[in-house]
Amino acid sequence: MNKQHWLVVSILVMMLDLSACTPTRVNRQVDLVASPKDWRHAPGIRTVSDPDDLKAWWKGFHDPLLNGLIGQALVNNHDLRIAIAHVREAKAMTTVAESMLYPSIDLFVSGGREKKIDRVIGVPNNQGIGLFIPAADMITGGLAARWEVDLFGARRLEAEAATAQAEGAEEALHATQVGLLAQVATNYLELRGVQARTGILRENIKIQQERLRTLQAFNRTGLINQLDIARQETLLHTTEGALPALTSTAVNLMHRLAILMGESPEKMENQLASADPFPANSPTIPRLLPSGLLEQRPDLRLAQTEVSAMAASLGAARADLFPKVVLSASGGFGALAVGGFPSLAESVYTLGSGLTVPIFNAGRIRARIIAADARLEQVAAKYEKTFLLALEDVENAYVAYAASVEQRDRLLQAETAAEQTYRFANALYHRGASDYLSVLDAERGKLATADERVKAETAVRVALVSIYRAFGGGWKAGVTLQ
Repeated sequence: MNKQHWLVVSILVMMLDLSACTPTRVNRQVDLVASPKDWRHAPGIRTVSDPDDLKAWWKGFHDPLLNGLIGQALVNNHDLRIAIAHVREAKAMTTVAESMLYPSIDLFVSGGREKKIDRVIGVPNNQGIGLFIPAADMITGGLAARWEVDLFGARRLEAEAATAQAEGAEEALHATQVGLLAQVATNYLELRGVQARTGILRENIKIQQERLRTLQAFNRTGLINQLDIARQETLLHTTEGALPALTSTAVNLMHRLAILMGESPEKMENQLASADPFPANSPTIPRLLPSGLLEQRPDLRLAQTEVSAMAASLGAARADLFPKVVLSASGGFGALAVGGFPSLAESVYTLGSGLTVPIFNAGRIRARIIAADARLEQVAAKYEKTFLLALEDVENAYVAYAASVEQRDRLLQAETAAEQTYRFANALYHRGASDYLSVLDAERGKLATADERVKAETAVRVALVSIYRAFGGGWKAGVTLQ
């Protein structure tokens, strides 16, 4: 190898080393608010949850129907299908960006036939003798290569930005999955609560009707006047008026679940029309330290990837200030055949290089750098805000859970008292110490308390789902839906 070849190789090695250093890289660190050591409103139960325990939290309800609904949603939900397609697109664009780091090699072939007439001899009257050139067949072909040497890391940083965007697409998919599972469970539990309340309301209506018949019997014997009957009719019709609202709410919840399942609204009505009881069990109360949110919540992980992508994009924009070097080479063959003469063929090759240095562009490059820097500041601020919202989300979920549990416990006590009242009234009635209306009123009061208790039971379960959603439960690291 002669000195010129050694010089070329040395220059290429130096350029590759410089490219690997990526001198325009931007290291942007986001200073998050100091994470609290523990949750202020966490319940007294100190159950430290492993992140893996959060991935299938809904199974803690031990409800086969709920498990089936969530399984169907994970397969058919349209938002998940859109998010999966975004992941595929982002990964493909990563391959496109990474391909710019390598030379491109193309195969080229061209050919044709040429025939022309040249006027070669002039004569009077502007006429001449035409000389016919025989037809010529030409063909060329070979390989052409081109490579832009990534001296200052522009292409490398663009590839890193594309990789971060692909990772962000996966985190967006995880966030969609977390929200979907919470929606399915919440709507299912609310549906069971509405159906239970509907059953209680129907019992209440029966009691109101029985009370009206009793009052009408008393009126016929002259024991009460028409005013008492009118009051009871008003109460009965008011109670009956609440039934259509509950029925409509139940149907709407079924329709919402159908959409989440990727089904038409009416398909879920037959499957969910029966008023099954609440799930007998509930998942344990999750508890993850605030610092664990950075790894568990997909929206925080997504915000991290956005910062990384924008930092890489800013570095790539800065690289436009520096020179660009392009190396090219081509080699192949050419053949020419004229008339009946033997064809002429030869091998050809070219080597080339080019250097471009920005001199004047009316501030375009600087403006792109400023815009990229502004976008980086935006996503950094968004990351900080997302972390604060995550802390708020968990604290609010704990507060809602504690309030609903306290309300349910008080209503359970009230329901116990209402049950005792009913038993006492019934006992007095059978001993002749009280009238039948007192028994009906006590039973109506018991049902009204039961209705409030069911609402509180629903709120407890929904709040528990909100806690799991706030912790980012419902997905597993390293697993991407396909």
